[in-house]
Formats: sequence, structure tokens, C-alpha cells
Amino acid sequence: MTQHRQRGAKGRGRRKWLVAAALLALPAAVLAQHKTLYVGMNGGEMARAFTQYVFPPFERTHGVRIVVVPGTSIEVLARAQASRDAPKMHVMFLDDGIMARAISMGLCQPLDDDPVLRELYPTAVMKDRMAAGIDVGMTGLGYNTRLFAENGWAPPSSWMDLADPRYKGKVVFQSASGSTFGLHAFLMFNRIQGGDEANVEPGLRKWQSTVGPNVREYIPDSAGLADMILSGEAAIFPLSPTAIARLKRRGMPVEYAQPREGSAILMVGECVVAGNTEPELSQKLALYLLSASAQARALEMGGHYPSNKNVRAPAGSEDMLKRFRGHMSNAKILDWDQINANRPAFNARWNSTVAR
Repeated sequence: MTQHRQRGAKGRGRRKWLVAAALLALPAAVLAQHKTLYVGMNGGEMARAFTQYVFPPFERTHGVRIVVVPGTSIEVLARAQASRDAPKMHVMFLDDGIMARAISMGLCQPLDDDPVLRELYPTAVMKDRMAAGIDVGMTGLGYNTRLFAENGWAPPSSWMDLADPRYKGKVVFQSASGSTFGLHAFLMFNRIQGGDEANVEPGLRKWQSTVGPNVREYIPDSAGLADMILSGEAAIFPLSPTAIARLKRRGMPVEYAQPREGSAILMVGECVVAGNTEPELSQKLALYLLSASAQARALEMGGHYPSNKNVRAPAGSEDMLKRFRGHMSNAKILDWDQINANRPAFNARWNSTVAR
């Protein structure tokens, strides 16, 4: 009997050892299957592209589940701020201006100094590696190709074309106090006049005698722009290549023009949320999203322009990506710390003196 119990004990011990050995032999991905990473980002088309095509390879490799917390950049920032003592998100995507605010609030932690960062456009890596762009674009000039052809006008080539008397009553401008497109266009005009993001006086002083007389309407956002293009009210307007491509898919007679002074970088960035519950996995996810393989999927399946210079264009999109890279060669990054610091005063001044 004693011998039988000893054999049983030995058998149970051996089984425990085998189980432990089997667990040690399992890849870390299998052991981590219970983990979930939460990513704050825009919902809609962007979330669908990332959920269906970009996130799955990482989920399979690391045995984790990625859940999107949808919202605008302002909403995602507000959630991060509200839960800063016990973060509920691990990574967040924010427009570049909002990202600068998140960094100043201490809501982001630096990205690991990984070789993938050297594959990015220099303008895509924010100060001290606190964030990096995953979807890079720019604000330049859009124009109505039908109106330009009817009038024999050459495509625009400068921000100062907004002040060309030929376009009197045909410039449509998104209000700089509420629209990134409008703000970018004004700030590029302001640079031409000798100002910068810390000093907007040169642009404000010259606006009403140059661009102002040509403006048909200051619109709050770009939602109504398509109707104004079709009706012939809008000949020239600030817009991005991505927005122009979407209008063209709807049959709109539009094209994008890169101003010779440069466009303004328009970027969706990512950062690892400071103090989150999975710092190592969060860093791995953030760096994966900057890789050429992840951004190639985002480009092909969602039309998101890459920050990684090594991304190859999907079949049929070679010319599109070549043009984008040409635009990036003289795109300018704006000083969002200065913009955000002065934004309330600027908005009040713009609304009372320009867009009244």
C-alpha cells in the first residue's frame, strides 16, 4: 500500500513537472492570450481598416486582443486626461496639434529608441520621441479643374495665389479658428509675410488687403465644400491630397496643387500612454504600427499615407505614392506648442476681425 502511494506521489510529481515543462515550452504569445490592449483612435473607416487588416498580424504574433476605443482626437485626449492616474488605454492616435497638447500634459511616454524610427520621415518623429506619425499628409491647395479649364487658368502653384484678383469671389476658406485646413493655410500665408507660429501679426495685418477680398465664404469645416465645387462657387481652397482623392472618387472635378513654398504637415500621430498597465506590449504595438509592413496594409486597405519611407505602393498606386513623396520633400512642420499656447487669443482675434 505504502509502495503504491509512493508510486502515485511520484506519478503526480512527474505529471506536474511535465505540465510545467510544457508551459515553459509554450511561446510567450500563447501565455499572454488573456491580455487586451486598448487603442484610442478615430472610429469609422480608419478603425475598420486597422481592426481588419493592420492589427491582426500583431494580435496573432503576441497572442493579444486589440480593442478600439473610438472617438475624435479631442474625445480621446479627454479620456486619457480623465483616467491619467489609472490609464484605461495603452496607445492613442491623435491629430498632431492635439498630440502636442497630450505630450505637454504628461500623458505620453517616449517611444523606445528602435531602428524603425530611422525609417520614418524626419518630420514624422515628434520631439524627444514622445510620439510619431502613423498617417502623414499635408495641407496644400485644392482647385476646381472645370472652372480652371473654362477660364484657361494654369493650376495654382503658390499660397499667394489665394490673393490673385482672378479668383475674386471664388476662394472658399475654412475658418482658421475651427478648421485645421484653414489654420494651416493662414499660418503658411503668415510665414510668407514674415511671421511665424509665435507671431501671427504679419499675416493678420496683410490678410484683409490680399486674400480677404477674394474670399466668397468662410466655412466652419469642409462638409459643404463639394456642393460649392459642383455649383462653381469654389475655384480654389485649402485641402489635403487625401481629401482631394475622396472628392475625385465621388466624381468631383478637383485636383491637388503643392505650393512652391511648401505644404503644412497634417499628421495623425501615435503615442504610448504614460503609466499604462502593459508598457512593454504597448511599446511593441506602437513600433509595429510604424513598420513598413503595417503601414503598407494601412495604405492599401485604408488609404493612409505612410510615415515610413520604406513602404512600397500596392499595385496600381505607384504614381500616387510617388507624388506623395514628392510633396513631402518640401512639407513644413508647424510649431504646435506655440500654436496651442496662443490659440484662444488667435481664435478670438480671427473671429472678430476676419471671419465676422
